[in-house]
Amino acid sequence: MMPSTVPSLTPNSAGPGAQRRYHAMVKPTGSICNLDCTYCYYLHKERLLGSSSKFRISDELLDTHIRQYIEGQDSPEVVFTWQGGEPTLLGLKFFAKEKYARPKQTIHNDLQTNGTLLDEDWAKFLRQNNFLVGLSIDGPEEFHDAHRRAKNGAPTFAKVFAATQLLHSHGIRFNSLTVVNRVNARRPLDVYRFLRDEVRPYQMQFIPCVEQRDFCQIAPQKWEAQTLPRYDSGAAHPRNPESVVTDWSVDPDDWGFFLSKIWDEWYRRDYGNVFVNLFETAVAQWMGMDALTCVYHEFCGKGVALEHDGSVYSCDHYVYPEYKLGNIQEISSSELVFSERQMGFGFSKFSSLPQRCRSCKYLFACNGECPKNRLIRTPEGEFGLNYLCSGLLRFWEHIDRDAQEICDRIARGNSRMA
Repeated sequence: MMPSTVPSLTPNSAGPGAQRRYHAMVKPTGSICNLDCTYCYYLHKERLLGSSSKFRISDELLDTHIRQYIEGQDSPEVVFTWQGGEPTLLGLKFFAKEKYARPKQTIHNDLQTNGTLLDEDWAKFLRQNNFLVGLSIDGPEEFHDAHRRAKNGAPTFAKVFAATQLLHSHGIRFNSLTVVNRVNARRPLDVYRFLRDEVRPYQMQFIPCVEQRDFCQIAPQKWEAQTLPRYDSGAAHPRNPESVVTDWSVDPDDWGFFLSKIWDEWYRRDYGNVFVNLFETAVAQWMGMDALTCVYHEFCGKGVALEHDGSVYSCDHYVYPEYKLGNIQEISSSELVFSERQMGFGFSKFSSLPQRCRSCKYLFACNGECPKNRLIRTPEGEFGLNYLCSGLLRFWEHIDRDAQEICDRIARGNSRMA
């Protein structure tokens, strides 16, 4: 996962000066991976989608995607994001293929990896081609190896940490991606300080692990609404016999605790020097700007997933038959992204919000978070409340004064420069 490298974009506007711009997260190996992470939301796609046996994008299909992707948007920058599964299983030759570019367009490449296959040759290639790397690491060894293990059950921390040192030695900019789950959520400062002092990424990305109990079979927002628990129910937390989520999912209150504790340390000693994706976007929103990450933006729909067989899905977390938009071998990816169906998907993020969210003081910062996490009902019984609501509310309230102080500081600095 590398969501914070994906621009948060509102549905396309036909107004003057509007750009046709979108982002496709490419799954060149489908769900094939050399790890067997407990919480992985993608490994089951091999069975769910019933795709071809090779699970490798063909050269012809890759060529089609690259041309369509560049020609289908007029942004001065086009970002290719390669994910999986594990994309490095394809080997260096795959990524060394020639790419295209239109006049006045800059092409960027992002690679999201578990890091276990990176070596000197990979490092040289990534450096020479200016790839931005997203490296999955869940904190110190005890937290990382709790869920991130190889197919044979072997721990992976040593290999992943070695990859961080390899990337540093070659001067490769990389982001850390940490999945916050029930194991590491209660030790936020141990996680943060390890990343800050030992891993030293360009940016820290924290992703809350929220997986509906039957996520392998049931697509997001296709669950039976009447079965969803209320906000104050025990079933709205993990480790409950009737829980709506898996046992390894983060508790919503722990998510708020995790973010709040790290914010305090970051604001007190690291502000301006350490970059945390959720904190950067929070400050931007307190300043009245758009969210920098898709989950907190008012709308979604411009970030699609491209599977190895050419199928395009509404979102990386919506790779289910119900959300398949089409195949780029039959219709261009830009036509699929800007279709009425996908536009409806993007706008529904806001239109489906319950009244509790619409009247919330922090709607500007939250916007209901990701629709895939809207697994519970409000205390009044209305459907569509985000599972993380209690934790998010705790976090917004906790940082409100600090975020406003940052805004005031920036405003004073700008006025002196004027």
